[in-house]
Amino acid sequence: MSNELLIGSAPKGYRIALLQEGRLAEFHYEESGSSFVVGEVYLGVVKKVSPGLNAAFVDIGYEKDAFLHYLDLGPQVRSLNKFSRSIQTQKNASYKLSNFKNEQDIDKLGKIDQVLTKGQQILVQVVKEPISSKGPRLSSEISLPGRYVVLVPFSNAISISKKIIEKEERQRLLKLVQAIKPNNFGVIIRTVASHKETEELEKDLRTLINNWEEGMKNLRIANPKDKVIGEMSKASALPRDVLNENFDSIMLDSKEVYDEIREYILSVEPDKESLLKLYQGKVKLFEARNVEKQLKLSFGKTVSLPSGGYLVIEHTEALHVIDVNSGSSANKADNANQETTALNVNKEAAKEIARQLRLRDLGGIICVDFIDMKNIENRKVVFDIMKDEMANDRAKHTVLPLSKFGLMQITRQRVRPDITVSTMETCPTCNGTGAISSSLNIGETIEHNLDFIMRKQNENGISLAVHPYLHSFFTQGLYSKRLQWFVKYKKWINLQKDSSLGILDYHFKNKSGEEIELE
Repeated sequence: MSNELLIGSAPKGYRIALLQEGRLAEFHYEESGSSFVVGEVYLGVVKKVSPGLNAAFVDIGYEKDAFLHYLDLGPQVRSLNKFSRSIQTQKNASYKLSNFKNEQDIDKLGKIDQVLTKGQQILVQVVKEPISSKGPRLSSEISLPGRYVVLVPFSNAISISKKIIEKEERQRLLKLVQAIKPNNFGVIIRTVASHKETEELEKDLRTLINNWEEGMKNLRIANPKDKVIGEMSKASALPRDVLNENFDSIMLDSKEVYDEIREYILSVEPDKESLLKLYQGKVKLFEARNVEKQLKLSFGKTVSLPSGGYLVIEHTEALHVIDVNSGSSANKADNANQETTALNVNKEAAKEIARQLRLRDLGGIICVDFIDMKNIENRKVVFDIMKDEMANDRAKHTVLPLSKFGLMQITRQRVRPDITVSTMETCPTCNGTGAISSSLNIGETIEHNLDFIMRKQNENGISLAVHPYLHSFFTQGLYSKRLQWFVKYKKWINLQKDSSLGILDYHFKNKSGEEIELE
């Protein structure tokens, strides 16, 4: 199976798409300078201790206090607090953990008020981003993910991914990590570490230890609510997590992000550098690779299936509900083969649902209402397909067998808000207001702004990104609007189609690709 990662620049950040066999499998959007993302470590302040919830509310700078449950403190939280206090209060305190004497682990069945007090400062890591009206979810059991291993300070445990099933390889990795691991650092060996050499694992481990020590240096001068250890951007983190032997290419249209990811790949797997490609086409990257069309078709309330059936995806505060309908495929079935038709539609639906969960990053409880099937074996077939398709999902999940009512329950790890993509476009006549104005005004507005840019700012190499409809309007005919502009200004205006824009939206860019601000 071919895997391709596309990273396209957007007005306020980056859009990231993972394609499998040319089909959209995952989609992410990251705003520039976003905070409170999973993996970041903050110096929090306990605002309230709630014995009834056995939890504390911690201020890390978000508008709502973050939630820290007792079970998320981690057994070594006393050691963490002791070490962080020494860093903050002792000028000559060492950043290294190898000689640090750990405190006794906390009781698994203990109470939050035995460990934390109001006003106390504590190092916390974001494990779930703010969702809806809730603040971030926190943990004090800090872990730093790398390419091959995950570093866990204040622990000495070594665990190995369950996906590494070869007994000899598991024993080799265990002995290898035991030999290179410093004291007071636990290690989780990731699946991609299988059959890697000592040098590669040691380099990855050393990088993570350096990140931890740099974070402790930041802690020494940090104020309450400051970020101490940052997580790499999504654009860089995704290659770290998905790059494997079956990966074909990583294509980007931003030189800045290209350089960032190239530096990371050279540090972990230099032989993979050839996978990295800088896109320089005239058409936008997502347009060229048919991603824009797939986004519009995949994120609606209704999702079509090849056989003529369709899914209806609804969202509630408590759970997600997916209804499977036979659609036009039911017209082809008679009473004798209704069961077969239901099975075929349900099999298609199971594959598409697994894709939709990854694509929209749906988390929490998902309830799927499949078409009723009387045969128990058929229900098992659908269940097995769903499990197989979900096996490629990196999020933790549980899939339960279909009930006799045709319902399947799925739980999926929820660490960030669901991804939504608008499949609606604003009415070009009323602009969503209900008040009618002449749609011809948009042409005059663009020409007025273009005249200002050309005469007052005297820009060269101007490009204009517009919706495909507007592109046709400006380029149609022998003596098109674009040709008239060339005659008027003696400069060629590069027109670009961008279906991600609204029909009446547009962007002027200079020769460097930077958007021109208009008054």
